[in-house]
Amino acid sequence: MSTKVTERGLKRREFLSSAIAWSGLTAAAGVVGPTKAWGAASRRSLDPVNPDILFGTTSSIWGRQHDIVWAVKRIAALGLQGIEPYGDAIEKYRKNPMELKKIFDEAGITFIDASNGEMGQSTNFIDPGEIPKTIADHVAFARDLLQPLGSDHWKVNMGRRPPGGPSDDQLKRLANTLNEIGRQTIAMGIRLAPHPHIWGPLERERDMRRAMELTDPRYVWMTADTGHLVLGGGDPAQIINDYFPRIAEVHLKDTYAKYRGNTSTPTEEEHRVASVYHNLGGGGVDFPAVFKVLRDRHYKGWAIFDLDGPRKGDDGFDAIGGNLDLAVDDYLAHNINYLRDVLGVRLPPAG
Repeated sequence: MSTKVTERGLKRREFLSSAIAWSGLTAAAGVVGPTKAWGAASRRSLDPVNPDILFGTTSSIWGRQHDIVWAVKRIAALGLQGIEPYGDAIEKYRKNPMELKKIFDEAGITFIDASNGEMGQSTNFIDPGEIPKTIADHVAFARDLLQPLGSDHWKVNMGRRPPGGPSDDQLKRLANTLNEIGRQTIAMGIRLAPHPHIWGPLERERDMRRAMELTDPRYVWMTADTGHLVLGGGDPAQIINDYFPRIAEVHLKDTYAKYRGNTSTPTEEEHRVASVYHNLGGGGVDFPAVFKVLRDRHYKGWAIFDLDGPRKGDDGFDAIGGNLDLAVDDYLAHNINYLRDVLGVRLPPAG
């Protein structure tokens, strides 16, 4: 973390067919693409090159330290445009999504979508006995919460990595599960966007590329997480460029330079000892290269922080006396200022 902050306390044919398919679907279904859910945020241009990049955050950075009401107000004050909550942040609103919508609308903040994994929801995309429940749970959640709140895409994780890594048969089952959920959610105007994640079935770049090959571009997109793609041995800028027509969302996360080009993923035990994630500027992700792709190819959608909350031993945490509230604000400030100072995003200084 910067001293300043701590002191304050596909192949071408496949891609073309994907773009054409999405264009046809949106026209047929009356969906306008990513602008559908932008609301007030769509009127504010923050990126100096591409006005159609929107900036927000997931709720992981404050975790259970704060509720969604606090988060919406804080994010609005910092100049970001939307939030993608995790399940625990929106559980109490699942039966009344309009109450949640009111909280966001009153602050002028967009509800982007909500990560899957809510209470009672199956996230097993591989085991035949669990797949029917996974499909039913996801379709119901999209219908009952995401559609009423105007989400146009949905970031999903896919459970634990099978021992030894997924076999091709397991990846085929996972792809079929994604295709079926995506076939049903696209009818609601929601693009299903699986999230390659270390310790999950799509941990390594080869897993992710095989899953993208096996899934139907009419029904399945991707949440490209910069940190996880590096930790899985990939180059985020190259992957985003390769799958550009199928990128529904970008997660901004960093890691350490030592993990670039790795041939094996750091273990969960290593992560428990010392986080393998990092605030932006950690050296693992080439963010100027990532943003060059997003700007040159005119990405239209969300680029959002997906950063773990502060914990003992992390950069900057001990320097402010281990105060969790101060650390959360410090982490937010650092990352906003990185976008502002390094990438030129027109956010107000966070101090």
